[in-house]
Amino acid sequence: MPHRTAFFISDGTGITAETFAKAILAQFEIDPKRVRLPFIDSADKAWQAVRQINHAAEVDGRRPLVFTTVVNMDVLGVIRAECKGMLIDMFGTFISPLEHELGIKSNHRVGRFSDVSKSQEYHDRIEAINFTLEHDDGQTHDGLGKSDVILVGVSRSGKTPTSLYLAMQFGLKASNYPLIPEDFQRQTLPPALLPYKKKLFGLTIQPERLSEIRNERRPDSRYASLQNCRHEVSEAEAMMRRVGIRTLSTTTKSIEEIATLIRQELNLA
Repeated sequence: MPHRTAFFISDGTGITAETFAKAILAQFEIDPKRVRLPFIDSADKAWQAVRQINHAAEVDGRRPLVFTTVVNMDVLGVIRAECKGMLIDMFGTFISPLEHELGIKSNHRVGRFSDVSKSQEYHDRIEAINFTLEHDDGQTHDGLGKSDVILVGVSRSGKTPTSLYLAMQFGLKASNYPLIPEDFQRQTLPPALLPYKKKLFGLTIQPERLSEIRNERRPDSRYASLQNCRHEVSEAEAMMRRVGIRTLSTTTKSIEEIATLIRQELNLA
C-alpha cells in the first residue's frame, strides 16, 4: 500500500474526529501518517490546513484522507472546495439524516468539551483520576472502600493503565494492588483487600507475554525470567480462584476491551 496521510480536522480539539477515524481505519490493513489539526475555526486557519493537506498530496503522490468534524460552514466550505484530499465530513454524514428524522435542527455546537469544565461529570472525573493516582500500585489503604473497583494481579499485568483508563473515560475510582511473593507465601490476598471482595477484579496474563513485557523494563533479570513469570502467574491465578474473584486475561486485549469487560462484569455504569 503506497504511503498515505490521514488528517483529522476540527474547530474543536479534534479528539472526536481522530477517535472516529481510527475506528474506521482499523478496518483496513494500512498505517497512514496521522496529523491532527485542531481549532481550525476561521477561514485563514482553513487555508493553512488546505495548504498542509495539498502539500501532503504532492509528497505522497496520493490523495490524503481528510476526516473532519468542522461545524462552521465557512471553514468547511474552504476545505471542501480547495483541499486535494478525500474529504469525509463526519458530522455532515450523520447530522443531516438525524435532523430529518427528529424534525429539529442541530445547534451546530463547536466541540463536545466547550463547557465541560463547568459540569458535575467533569469534576467527578477529575476526582476519580486523582483518587486512582493516589491508589496506584497499593500506595495507600486510606479510603480504599471508596473504590468502584480494585484491580489485582502480578506486576505488569495491565493494572495501572486499565485503572487510569477507567478513571479518565468513565469517572470510576479504580484502585490497583500488586500481588507479590509474600502474598504467595501466605497463600492469601493482602489483608487490606479482604473486606472489599465484591469490588475486586483480577487481571492475569500469559507468562510468555509477561516475560516479554518485564524484559523491556529489566532485561535478563530474575523478575523477567520466564520461569519466575510462570510461577507468579500460576500462584496468582490459584489465589484468585480460591478467593472466588472474577478474572480476565489481558494477553491479547486492548485497554479499551479490558475496561469494557470489567464494567460489564461488575455492572459499573
